[in-house]
Amino acid sequence: MALLEGNLVQSKPLLGKVALVTGASRGIGLNVARELSRYGAITVVNFNSSADKAEELAAELSRDHVEASAIQADVSKSEDVYRLTQEILDRYERVDIVVNNAGITRDSRFLSMSLEQWNEVLHTNLTGIFHITQNLLPSMIEHNYGRIINISSIIAQTGGFGQVNYSAAKAGILGLTKSLALETVKYNITVNTVCPGFILTDMVAAVPEKVQEKIKSKIPMGRFGTPQEVANVVRFLAVDGDYITGQCINVNGGLYM
Repeated sequence: MALLEGNLVQSKPLLGKVALVTGASRGIGLNVARELSRYGAITVVNFNSSADKAEELAAELSRDHVEASAIQADVSKSEDVYRLTQEILDRYERVDIVVNNAGITRDSRFLSMSLEQWNEVLHTNLTGIFHITQNLLPSMIEHNYGRIINISSIIAQTGGFGQVNYSAAKAGILGLTKSLALETVKYNITVNTVCPGFILTDMVAAVPEKVQEKIKSKIPMGRFGTPQEVANVVRFLAVDGDYITGQCINVNGGLYM
């Protein structure tokens, strides 16, 4: 019996942990949710508008691995986040892993960018992390354990034409990560960021083939990354990242070093 339990812990090291993945109905978030669930975590699939996809994913995870649930919330709205986090804590009594993945783009050249485009991206991509983390951090402190993993972007490091709002928000995540890591380390809570490069999501797939080839020609590895490759890094930080905090892990094929 002890051997069986040991094997289970080894194969599912996140068993008994509760994970929240924001923006988990597609792309990187979907793959992260699957990966954490596969390693044993009870997984909360957060979505804003894609209810069918989120509920389908939660049903898939519950069927194939361990319990999962889908909960709607717009992370840019503090009242939505409060409802989301209270529902999680009421249902599971704790949260051990938070993956702040939800994000949007509203691209425009700077002189044409409206204040609405600026605010919408900042409120979702950066302030959303503030809302989620501030609501769930007390539970992590209470249990003296937490893994906070933020998803930024290579655009935070290189900039992007027509993406002043997106670049500013994603760069803000890097500063948030470092400062929060200093504040939480004494509670056995790590805070890290993953910076994906060009990942083969729906957004990249929609780019014209000629443009895709031009982008790939600049990537030393000569290809786009996959959502699963990003999910693997998130899982590593959640499972084996005990001595890693305040860091930015790049997943970009060598495009930015």
